[in-house]
Amino acid sequence: MRRWAEFVLTHRKLVVLFWIVVFVVGGSVSGAVSKKVTFDFSLPGQPGSNAAKKINQLFASGGYNAPYVLTVTLPAGQSVAEHADQVAATFNAVQTRVPQVRVVDQANTGDAAFTTSDGRTSYALVFYHYDNKTAKMPDAQVKQALEGAKPAGSTIGITGEDVLAKSQGSAGPGVATLSFIGGLGALLVLAFVFASLLALLPLVIAVVSIMASFLVLYPLTFVGHFSALVEYLIALVGLGVAIDYSLLVVTRWREERAAGRDNHDAVKAAMDTAGHAVLFSGITVAIGLLSLLVLPVPFLRSVGVGGFLIPLASVATTLSLTPAILGGIGPRVDWPRRKPKTLSRRWSSWAGAVVRGRWLAAGASLVLLAVLVGAFFTMRIGQSSTESLTKSGPAYQALQTLKSGGVPTGTLTPIEVLASSDQAKSVATALGKVDGVDRAVVATDPANNRDGKTVVVVIPSKETVNSKSIGTVKRVKSAAQNLPGVLGVTGVGAAQIDFLHGVYGNFPLTLTVIAVLTFILLVRAFRSLLLPLKAVLLNLVSLGATYGLLTLFWQDGHGSGLFDIAKTGAITFWIPLIVFAFLYGLSMDYEVFILARMREEYDRTGSTEQAVVGGMGRTGRLVTSAALILFLGFAAMAAGPGTDLKVMATALGFGILLDATIIRSLLVPALVSLFGSWNWYLPDGLARLLRVPASRPSPAAAEVGSVPPEPVSAR
Repeated sequence: MRRWAEFVLTHRKLVVLFWIVVFVVGGSVSGAVSKKVTFDFSLPGQPGSNAAKKINQLFASGGYNAPYVLTVTLPAGQSVAEHADQVAATFNAVQTRVPQVRVVDQANTGDAAFTTSDGRTSYALVFYHYDNKTAKMPDAQVKQALEGAKPAGSTIGITGEDVLAKSQGSAGPGVATLSFIGGLGALLVLAFVFASLLALLPLVIAVVSIMASFLVLYPLTFVGHFSALVEYLIALVGLGVAIDYSLLVVTRWREERAAGRDNHDAVKAAMDTAGHAVLFSGITVAIGLLSLLVLPVPFLRSVGVGGFLIPLASVATTLSLTPAILGGIGPRVDWPRRKPKTLSRRWSSWAGAVVRGRWLAAGASLVLLAVLVGAFFTMRIGQSSTESLTKSGPAYQALQTLKSGGVPTGTLTPIEVLASSDQAKSVATALGKVDGVDRAVVATDPANNRDGKTVVVVIPSKETVNSKSIGTVKRVKSAAQNLPGVLGVTGVGAAQIDFLHGVYGNFPLTLTVIAVLTFILLVRAFRSLLLPLKAVLLNLVSLGATYGLLTLFWQDGHGSGLFDIAKTGAITFWIPLIVFAFLYGLSMDYEVFILARMREEYDRTGSTEQAVVGGMGRTGRLVTSAALILFLGFAAMAAGPGTDLKVMATALGFGILLDATIIRSLLVPALVSLFGSWNWYLPDGLARLLRVPASRPSPAAAEVGSVPPEPVSAR
């Protein structure tokens, strides 16, 4: 790091010029990236996805998404039976006027259950084509077709899972607006930390880092599809990560300057210490994202690739542009200059109190975390139930009309079974008898029968939206395996089964690999066996607690009202994975920042207690500020469009706050103090393998649980 710092200082003008070019070109292509992102959430290779693909190829509709549920309600005193031809013509108008749709109703199935119990409302299922490039739904066309053909005096309604979710509010500020809000909040924190123009430097580094990420992402969009989530993550997570990294280096530079070093020597010292921590932190974030790259889900892989660019760009800009600027105009922008607080009295006092009451601090922290982890085990994976979606508006009113008329909520999440046309009726008869199924219907019109294939629509008694309610789908799939003529089973519930099996089934192995890689990396960074083990385990506990908070806040509704959203009843299947991938590395950042300084203090003093107090005294304020900046970025993201984005953003925000407070400010110093000399032990053989000096506790350390003292190793 010192040699790299010397290179950057020698060529600082060229380094700055390089990043100016990156910023300009990256900014020019960022708009093009936005136009190339997709909204594809499919899971190729799984049974449900294969069946959905076949249906979409044959009928150009359905398979991947829940259908519209359209209603026609006749005036009081009139019945559907009296106007059967007009009602049928209304739904048929949608079939003929809206491209790539498939209608299933009473007219083409002969099933009287498509009429509500009061006889006034008839409904139809409309399977439409999902455009994963735009995620646009043909709402306007469907409504126009209904309005133009409805019986005189009747009212129409349009509802369904996707319509209800959309009605709940999918509009919100764009990426640029949210980035500005997050950047403004970060600037306020930086102004408090530095109280000088130097507060602008980390923000400049972050903006350049974001543009660099978009620049690298742009050519990748020509060889692969990237989820729209990547935009938000690069802009807002990238903002927080780059600021945090630059904040660490700039703070250490000021500290070295205050100690009497000249400017260039201060830059070299900051890079040798804080820069080293930034490098390892960036690698840990990247390792966490590896969990997404190995999953068999294209959109999650795209998030992994896009997310990988965040630490890559953040580390690159922080370790090159930051020292280049500091080595040039750093002293001039540190105005009005004030002597930095290298050792916070408040944090030193806090750390001292934690050390003295380490058993109490550790016990209280672990009890709280255990409660939150316990809540995590009640998490349901799936998608939001209708109970959590919009509580007003036309889509909600249409749903209430159906429910009051005895229509089961499973109508919103039908199971599509592709079958041979000559076997379709027998398949429907057999599947209609499965426990949890309300009925199974076969439409006889040409739109639902092509090339000797028919889609049998199975209506569950209850909506199948999460891991606790897909039992009916499992039974249907099991029964369908033994029926002649069945070519595939798909639908919302089937997609969830595929995801749970194909992704979460392999996740424990992925998690183990990520944990082992992180452990090896941190053993080399800290020259210790116990500190890395503690760091990995605490990270997993922190994630479990974050999932617990997420479950309580959103699934159970203890806080979701802050966003004017009712309890979701489940957590969308991809959110826990993305939260893990990002939070695992981001929370490890703080562990690296704190423990790297504790290691430095221990090497200097030979005392664990002094290492804890000194390390926290010098990093507590920094870590808190860094966590607050990241939290503000996630808070800005939570103002974005769609419930899923809000859930993901709040989960990341919860995790960062929990990690920076309970974990890093209380539990970490308590455990390091409790472990005593065992913290600093690295056997000779392992040290040689990792090509680092062995580490033994200092003979000056008279601490709890100490191993036989040997001379402290040279750094």
